[in-house]
Amino acid sequence: MRRTLALSGIVFAFVLAGGILDRTGVSAVATFLVTGIALAGVAWTIGVATESVGARYGPAVTGALQSTLGNLPELFIVLFALAAGELVVAQYSILGSIFANALLVLGLAITVGAVRAPGAVMTFSHRLPMDTATLLILAVFIISLLGVSDQAGDAASDNAMAISIVGAVLLLAVYGLWIWGYLRAETRAEPALEQPAHDALPFRFSVGLLATSGVAAALVSEWFVHAIDPAVQELGISKAFTGLVIVAIAGNAVENVVAVQLAAKRKYDLAVSVVKNSVVQIACFLWPVLVLASLAFAEDLTFVVPPLFVGALLLMALALWQITGDGEATPFEGASLIALYVVLATIVWFE
Repeated sequence: MRRTLALSGIVFAFVLAGGILDRTGVSAVATFLVTGIALAGVAWTIGVATESVGARYGPAVTGALQSTLGNLPELFIVLFALAAGELVVAQYSILGSIFANALLVLGLAITVGAVRAPGAVMTFSHRLPMDTATLLILAVFIISLLGVSDQAGDAASDNAMAISIVGAVLLLAVYGLWIWGYLRAETRAEPALEQPAHDALPFRFSVGLLATSGVAAALVSEWFVHAIDPAVQELGISKAFTGLVIVAIAGNAVENVVAVQLAAKRKYDLAVSVVKNSVVQIACFLWPVLVLASLAFAEDLTFVVPPLFVGALLLMALALWQITGDGEATPFEGASLIALYVVLATIVWFE
């Protein structure tokens, strides 16, 4: 517990420093960097607290809690970006979270896990990968249809928001049916971490840490979004790259660390489930919720994305189905996912 307390103290020190920098306005770049580190740290404390709280209620609930609350930073970042009129940052942050988890994090987990596996073949149950692949294909189908309609300029493209609302409601309904069945069917699954990466935390302390981290996530997200515009201009990077890569990696620190740790410990089913649960939750729960929430803002968030990302999402869904659908993965397949992510990030860097 001492180690966890010490690391949590460092995280909240970065949160405090980010708040001071935001209020003083000394340097947008410094605020951007410090709050980016704070975002990653807050994501970690949320993961630690969620695991300790969820341990009381069984592994299925723990996994669902970890995926849901682990996405709090992304939720707040997008909400504050929409409030600030930063639609590019909002949309690219969601896309970045999907790509970072599905390609980079899963690729790292597969590479690490397969290298340590007998015969360099990582094996896992294919039920969850197939379920999440179905949900992801549904989400990508809606996004692709809207993207094609927008590019064609047909009559439907004038009603992208209305179509997005219908798609959001349907995605939430299908996701709700799936998560209900998943929680009921997985009551005897193994714990999220057989040997936790952190010290055991008392229940009340975990609840307090979770509440504090949730507030911190909201505050840091606001400061981070406030610093984005002047910082990216000074650094010479695009808002698209910031949202797709920097925000995504910082906000998904929980999945980054936990999935690779599980794979290194040969907990292959759990490593894959942590990542794929997060991917499908962002695509089928978080994005639809934000589409509906955007009705309260001047900027409407829809499922319409540029053609590059329509193609990237289709390739991603196909790659995930191909690599994880048979319940086996090898080092080169993990490396292939990482390569796809690097190529996509490089393209966005030059846009």
